[in-house]
Amino acid sequence: MTDGRDGQTYKIVKIGEQIWMAENLNYKTESSYCYRDADSNCTKFGRLYTWAAAMDSAAKWSINGYRCGSGTYCFPPYPVRGVCPEGWHLPTKAEFETLFAAVGDSSTAGKMLKSTSGWNSSGNGTDAYAFSALPAAGRRYSSGDFSYEGYYAYFWSSSGNGSYYAYRMCLYYDDDGASLYGDYKGNGFSVRCLKD
Repeated sequence: MTDGRDGQTYKIVKIGEQIWMAENLNYKTESSYCYRDADSNCTKFGRLYTWAAAMDSAAKWSINGYRCGSGTYCFPPYPVRGVCPEGWHLPTKAEFETLFAAVGDSSTAGKMLKSTSGWNSSGNGTDAYAFSALPAAGRRYSSGDFSYEGYYAYFWSSSGNGSYYAYRMCLYYDDDGASLYGDYKGNGFSVRCLKD
């Protein structure tokens, strides 16, 4: 798939009835970052986005995520294109749950979705469905600090969880499972887009 905005190409994969990007989004926009501010990390891992950036709260591409940022309750209409290319959208919490079910369940989804290399402490997965989740660059805190390279992969959903939190999916180096929890909207996480 080619992103018409900047010409970058991404691998895609069909898992169950869903078509996912098989790489993290690397579209440069305001409030998106390279891990440790190194361009080479964006090339390898994609960018880390605040929730407002992932949702396109400024409505540059679509109005569904308008004004969805930290400090606001936001229950946007489906689908939220957000920062994704045209024809793709930021997955909801429920769509991540559908992904987990398609690869077994949440207790084994991590093992199935993680890449076969790059995870610390022998935490690699089988990549059985070619989702190829890397332990990206972990996270960027709202303070500007970075952490967890090699240990975790975090992905934003479009589902809010209060004024200051939204759901993100997480894969772990030391666990075969996958989880969905609320996290601070000002943190920077990866984005995997889902085809409309």
